Amino acid sequence: MTNTTDTTGTATYAAEEPARLEWTKHAPEVYKAMVRLDVAARKGLDPKLAELVKVRASQLNHCAFCLDMHTKDALAAGESVERIIQLSAWEESRHFYTEKELAAIELTDAVTVLTDGFVPDDVYQRAAKQFDEAELSQLIAAIAVINAWNRFGVTCRMTPGHYQPGQHQ
Repeated sequence: MTNTTDTTGTATYAAEEPARLEWTKHAPEVYKAMVRLDVAARKGLDPKLAELVKVRASQLNHCAFCLDMHTKDALAAGESVERIIQLSAWEESRHFYTEKELAAIELTDAVTVLTDGFVPDDVYQRAAKQFDEAELSQLIAAIAVINAWNRFGVTCRMTPGHYQPGQHQ
């Protein structure tokens, strides 16, 4: 995209595209169920970790709406800009994250991108060493839920840029 400037020197950007479909309006019961599932999946997880997982899955799924939302929520939860930026290259930026966070990020990648049709045993085992069974179950649920949200966002082309921290999906 080429940015131009107007006569005041202000950059002008491409027009904002409207969403394809306001699915939440047409399927309100599904939306409400997703919100409840999202709340249930986060229980017991560190809020910063949960947001890192949501940002990472949203990066992989190219969901601009969810990236907007969850980077803002991560910052509001106290996450650093640096760690959010490095998340897209976490394998080369491992020193920014704890072993527990790395296990969660790696599991997020494996669950989100099922190119081999399964989550590799070594990835699962690293996560299982860092999380007890209850917490691991919650983590897997949180990864599954953000992937579902991403599919709604990408398919309906939900418009990013308007979310404020503290709002719900």
